[in-house]
Amino acid sequence: MPKKLPKGLDAMTVIRLTRMGRKKKPFYRIVVTDSRKRRDGGWIESIGYYNPVANPKVIEFDKERLNYWLSVGAQMSDRVKKITQKKLSENE
Repeated sequence: MPKKLPKGLDAMTVIRLTRMGRKKKPFYRIVVTDSRKRRDGGWIESIGYYNPVANPKVIEFDKERLNYWLSVGAQMSDRVKKITQKKLSENE
């Protein structure tokens, strides 16, 4: 049975990478998930992807959904923050 959080403390929603692909050929999805889930566990919504193997690296994500999830209190992982800022600065 899962551990209950203290009253008033809800589980945090995070935006992070989940690994896909084969051995030595990583491919990542940018997903919204519960912070207590494992890296490759279930997720609420997939909002984009990141392919570090391609040359140049491919980063695609839905800006509207990213902004929505941030507005309702989701936190971005450090890596997602870094790659989304890189993509947003390229488009300006």
